[in-house]
Amino acid sequence: MRFEVLGPLRVWQGERELDLGYPQQRALLGLLLVQVGRPVQLSEIVDALWAGRPPATARNVVRRYAGSLRRLLEPGLPPRAPGRRLLRRTGGYVLEAETEEVDLLRFRDLTRRGKRAAVTGRPEVAVRHFADALSLWQGRVAMGVPAATREHAPFADVERELAHTTQMAADAALLCGRTERVLASLRQAVELDPLNESLHARLVLSLAACGLQAEALAAYDDVRRRLDKELGVSPGPELGAAHTRVLRQQVRPLDRPTRTAGPVPGTARPDPVEPYARPAQLPPDLTVFAGRRAELAALTDVAATSAGAPATILITGMAGIGKTTLAVHWAHQIAERFPDGQLHIELRGFDPARPALHPPQALRMMLGALGVPPDRVPEEDCVDALGGLYRSVLADRRILIVLDDAADAEQIRPLLPASPGCLAVVTSRNALAGLIASGAHPLRLEPPSPADARCTLGLRIGPARLAAEPEAADEIVARCGRLPLALAVVAARAAGRPDFPLSAIAAELRASHGSLDAFSAVDGATDLRAAFLCSYRLLPPESAQLFRLLSLHPGPDIAPAAAATLAGLPARRARLVLGELADAHLVTEHLPGRYALHDLVRDFAAELTEAYDDAGRAPNPGQVRKSPPKEAVSLPCHFFCTPADLRSEPSG
Repeated sequence: MRFEVLGPLRVWQGERELDLGYPQQRALLGLLLVQVGRPVQLSEIVDALWAGRPPATARNVVRRYAGSLRRLLEPGLPPRAPGRRLLRRTGGYVLEAETEEVDLLRFRDLTRRGKRAAVTGRPEVAVRHFADALSLWQGRVAMGVPAATREHAPFADVERELAHTTQMAADAALLCGRTERVLASLRQAVELDPLNESLHARLVLSLAACGLQAEALAAYDDVRRRLDKELGVSPGPELGAAHTRVLRQQVRPLDRPTRTAGPVPGTARPDPVEPYARPAQLPPDLTVFAGRRAELAALTDVAATSAGAPATILITGMAGIGKTTLAVHWAHQIAERFPDGQLHIELRGFDPARPALHPPQALRMMLGALGVPPDRVPEEDCVDALGGLYRSVLADRRILIVLDDAADAEQIRPLLPASPGCLAVVTSRNALAGLIASGAHPLRLEPPSPADARCTLGLRIGPARLAAEPEAADEIVARCGRLPLALAVVAARAAGRPDFPLSAIAAELRASHGSLDAFSAVDGATDLRAAFLCSYRLLPPESAQLFRLLSLHPGPDIAPAAAATLAGLPARRARLVLGELADAHLVTEHLPGRYALHDLVRDFAAELTEAYDDAGRAPNPGQVRKSPPKEAVSLPCHFFCTPADLRSEPSG
């Protein structure tokens, strides 16, 4: 028995083609065949055969058609015997067949082989499998079935499968220079879906790669006119980028060596196509990690509930709260669930010395880490073209992607995977509400518990010193506000002077109360003031002013009305500005309408307030403190400039 549905609906018994009977009987067979192996409910069958206007006898008619088909497919079957082809299931019917008997099942099997070859760095093998799969495609799905039935969703789903496989075939062919193998399928695909810009973009590139540049440009003009006429729109970025590459002659036919019985003397063998790599880019795990059990469990739950679908986790919180540390620690715990590798990208959204990484730069870095040869990567910084290749490379792979220190949602979106089985973990000081609205799972970090903070200190300086001076240890934890970065700075100082008692360290923190002098370090990576400054410098001027003034408020928290009086703003505007500061995690809305500053953030705001005059102007740095500490002198530009001034100067 042989079933064909990727074109005219036909059934063969050996060398004899069977007569499939009345149109609705053919429609029933077609509906079962595009869902072969899956039960189809009787209600769905009735809706497909009669387009929402079934007669009262519709269910009985379906049963008669099913009986006729059963006798046609198994002519020697005794009356009322269930047979092995068309079976009754609860509330419907299922058509059973082997893979080699149905062109759709063979197509899917060959497509799976092509995907496996593509993601393991064998594009030529992938093209062969994809081309074999597409050779089974003979026209519109289930031709001969009434048009009203073919408009039903399962038929459209199969046509989308065909289009998707064509796109994957074109991507693999463009990588290895075998576009002639898929050109006919691309032409067929755009005929059946003439407004699909992704297909047209690949057709334009494939024509150029076959040496047909004039035809590639003509194909672009045709679809451009069609889009304008039928939809009133211009070509999108992906199609436009393909057109630009052809115009610039950036897509050329790949010279392929002539096959000979052996290598030609005096010539070198062509370099093989570089396979895609298995990246392992996670930074080292922190050996002194402690606590965060609830947060780790929450992350694991999200990963478990998202299995089989692409997912994004967003970890947010104030500077120094331990977002990166948590993300990297958890990534190491679950790395084995992602056998195709782990990517890690520092996006530098709040880097004090280097500009933020733009999406095209990040995509190029990730494509390189995935082993895509540089000459296969689009030369122009087109996010759509780079992102399309990135998602194609990730297709059917299980990869963990850590996107660290994001500035905003627009920086992140092009970097998110679209393939089931992939997981992206994003860290940011900003709330990124737009990313959450798009489906990201948020996890907002608070300072660790006193016990966990004490454990962290013990791991860094040694449990013996902690046990010897428990009261001093508790004071250090409290004066650090349980903030992991502050604890790391103080612990580094204590570890560097093992002869100093912890009580001396606590006394130093006590003496510097109200400033961040005790939390400064030579390197900016562990300087608490520098960390806070990176968040502050990105604030709009109005938000920066209110942030400074909040340090003057005597209470533990503040309401929008009081903030409005403090800053001379309308109450409604003050509420919005407080919301901006909360999104930047410089204040916390710990109760509805009540905003608080972390103790160390309050000290930072007080330092800024001291540096500004009553009109909000930053005075000469030398006038701020008679004996400014070394750390303040090392940051004159950032510390004493308004945010507007900072944004006008070169980053880094």
